[in-house]
Amino acid sequence: MRASPAASVTLALALCATAAPAAVSSSCDASALGTQRILELPRAGAAYGRQQHGPLPLGPREVALTFDDGPRPETTPRVLQALKDQCVQATFFMNGEPMREHAALARQVLAEGHTVAMHGDRHHDFTQLPPEAQRADLQALQQTFQDVLGSPPAAWRFPYLAESPALADVLREQRITVMSVDVGIEDWLPGQSPELLAERLITRLRERGGGIVLLHDTFESTAAALPLMLRRLQQDGWQVVHLHWAVP
Repeated sequence: MRASPAASVTLALALCATAAPAAVSSSCDASALGTQRILELPRAGAAYGRQQHGPLPLGPREVALTFDDGPRPETTPRVLQALKDQCVQATFFMNGEPMREHAALARQVLAEGHTVAMHGDRHHDFTQLPPEAQRADLQALQQTFQDVLGSPPAAWRFPYLAESPALADVLREQRITVMSVDVGIEDWLPGQSPELLAERLITRLRERGGGIVLLHDTFESTAAALPLMLRRLQQDGWQVVHLHWAVP
């Protein structure tokens, strides 16, 4: 998601884009934030995120970190390094165009233990497209996942969170989960310092009580702020949950 338009690791292609992640590492430094647990979700036409749907089955002070719009060579590696430094796993909702252009980087995200899901082949507002164009975009992105990562993806987030009923029906029929959001921090806005973004994240998590956090791995400000945001999550007592979908 971005603001509304109105307002390299080698990995065999046989790896599954939602293959079972490794167990939460016991080799993490004791001072790291870490990943508290893996939440395994069924491959089903469900929908989560309280901004538009019901909540994920998370406990008190639990968060799921998600990143949209990548991969981008200038920023995604820095996001991956910040997550690695704190032994944190996240979910990356990727667009098809950058996946094809930067396939090795997309595979690196997967190889480092993160979950990869869909965010549109192109970053369209799907409510402004005819149904046949929406289906064509989905099919193109599914083919990209097969070509780049070797497996069909299990989850989708609408660009701009602009949910199209027509495509939502198709996703439901295909048992693809729609992911919305609980907490966003408008990290796409220009000129935002790490301190501002970290404080906004903690403030909104306290207001919402946790949930799905929406960030972007394509913005310089987010890549710069992520180390501080992860430290602040730990200092404030939040626990990270890694989302994963069952192998079909």
